Amino acid sequence: MNVLHTILTIIFILVCVALSILVLMQEGKQQGLGSIAGAADTYWGQNKGRSAEGKMVKWTKILAAAFFILALALNLKWFA
Repeated sequence: MNVLHTILTIIFILVCVALSILVLMQEGKQQGLGSIAGAADTYWGQNKGRSAEGKMVKWTKILAAAFFILALALNLKWFA
């Protein structure tokens, strides 16, 4: 069981580092005055899911879910 705990801990650390990097790479949601004038309805505003920013948001959600699952698994009493 110690080997499994060590492997999960290493994966957990890698997920933490990747999640931190992804969150820091993303732009803020604050649009400023451009959203009032309708600048958010451009081609890039409508197709954010296909852009690099959309992929970063998707991977952030996946890594956040993995973070919580690994945190729960590491804190269970299976390894005691």
